[in-house]
Amino acid sequence: MMIERLKFSIDINAERTVIWRALWNESSYREWAGVFFDGSYVVTDEWKEKSKVHFLGPDQNGIYSIIEKHIPNEIIHFKHIGNVVGGVEQPVDDETKKWSGTTEIYRLSESKNAITLEVEIDIMEEHKEFMIKTFPKALKKIKDNSS
Repeated sequence: MMIERLKFSIDINAERTVIWRALWNESSYREWAGVFFDGSYVVTDEWKEKSKVHFLGPDQNGIYSIIEKHIPNEIIHFKHIGNVVGGVEQPVDDETKKWSGTTEIYRLSESKNAITLEVEIDIMEEHKEFMIKTFPKALKKIKDNSS
């Protein structure tokens, strides 16, 4: 099972705080993450380093992750751990071990006339085509929600 790192980016003419809100505010997150899976949402007690995060669909199934690094309006780094089924974290099994430890990083940086949102994500080969097709649509929504 091959894990591959994909990188995506988009330039956005907006303040960092506005872009960050478009990423992680509950309603706008639902909007852009819904591009991948309709009804997607995120649950966390705090957006702090070492906090757990559940990335879920409407059926309460999804994955859970740990925030490895978080500097608001600059970078957030998720380390994916395992599956969530019906809202309950599942133990890491042989299937999960294939991708447990993969990362997803969102970074804002200054470019000439805008702020660049860069995303690096580790994915399994079988999801590559879907991500290459879908991630730019999610970035476009984030950009639209930042204006």
